[in-house]
Amino acid sequence: MIRPHRTHPLWFAFLLHRLSGLGLALFLPLHFYMLSLAISAPARLDGFLRFTDLTIVKLAEYGLVFLLAAHLFGGLRLMALEFLPWSPHQKTMAALAVAFAFLVSTLFFLKAI
Repeated sequence: MIRPHRTHPLWFAFLLHRLSGLGLALFLPLHFYMLSLAISAPARLDGFLRFTDLTIVKLAEYGLVFLLAAHLFGGLRLMALEFLPWSPHQKTMAALAVAFAFLVSTLFFLKAI
């Protein structure tokens, strides 16, 4: 049974914001570990940096930048909802947040390849 509120476009905006935050939270410990390699094991960091030249890793970076941008723009939309007068354009703002996230991540990806 599908709940009616789960078919609303703003529910998908909520879901994207929540999942992007979760994805970023899962990525951060790995990122901090890799940064620590610069101090503790520079040779291992060099090996990891060579690994990041693979196309599949660049695609994963695209996904990560998309998650970051989606979380950023979705958070800005939520702040606008909290602090500005109510607007009937919430669906438009959610769509713009996703569009800007795709734009930012695609520009990052095109520069990376």
